[in-house]
This record gives sequence, structure tokens and C-alpha cells, in this order.
Amino acid sequence: MSDDAARARLDISLLLRRLTVELDAVGGRFAQAHGLNRTDVRALVAIMDAARSGQPMTAGRLGDAVELASASTTALLDRLERVGHLRRVRDPADGRRVVLEMSESAMAAGAEYFGGLQRDLAAAMDAYTDEELALVERFLRDMTAVASRYARTADGEDAQR
Repeated sequence: MSDDAARARLDISLLLRRLTVELDAVGGRFAQAHGLNRTDVRALVAIMDAARSGQPMTAGRLGDAVELASASTTALLDRLERVGHLRRVRDPADGRRVVLEMSESAMAAGAEYFGGLQRDLAAAMDAYTDEELALVERFLRDMTAVASRYARTADGEDAQR
């Protein structure tokens, strides 16, 4: 690989880091404005993503998603339910199972807070062709998979497994 190619890859990885820091700051400000902590926000995003994909979110799946033990997940759910951000409901497909749903007020708060960011991101994407956006999507999925693997290894060791 040429020095220019190596430098370009480093520059892109540094831009990804910068984007991550900025988005984390946005999420942190949302958490603070709504009396939440960052794990609470991660949990709400996981519940919202599961709903968007049509996959019911259970307490066990949520614990895995935010990397919490069972007791800590229960405390998280109790806290989010107490402040009105989520509901525990019986799964209509299996009445023995309890699934998690975001409340309308939590969805409205998220839409109000992140709506402007979403609109600005969409507007920034207008400058790209469909083909370019498809490539960006593939790139971001690949980078997210790498980061996810890395985040779930002890001290980042051997994240290639």
C-alpha cells in the first residue's frame, strides 16, 4: 500500500473517531436534558431499533445489547419505566413473554431533540448520488461491525476473531 493510501485510510479512521465523539456529545446532551444516563439512551435506541426492524425486544436481548447483567438490566428497566420512557407489555405472539416498548412521550422527546439533526443529515446526503450513498452505507455497516467486535473484546485484544 502506498504512503498516500495509508494516509487516506488513517484520515478516514480519524474522521470516524471525530464523528463518533460528536454524536456521543449529542446523545450525552439529550441524556442530561432528560435526566437519563448514557446507558439509558443506549437502551432506548436499542428498543427503538428493534421495533423498527420488527424484532420484539425482551429484557434479555436488551441486556445483551447494552452489555448489562440481568440484575442491572432489571434496574435499568425499572428506572426507564418509572420515568415513563418505556412499557413492559405481553408479546401478542406469545403471551408468556414480556416485550419492551418505548412510550409515546419518549418517542416524541427523541423526535423533538434529534429531528433537526436528522433533517440536517438528510440534507447533507442530498449532495450524493444513490450509488455513492450505497457505498457509504456499506462502508458504515462494515465499520460498525468492526467497532462492535472490538467493543466486545477484553481490552480490544484480538478483535479480528
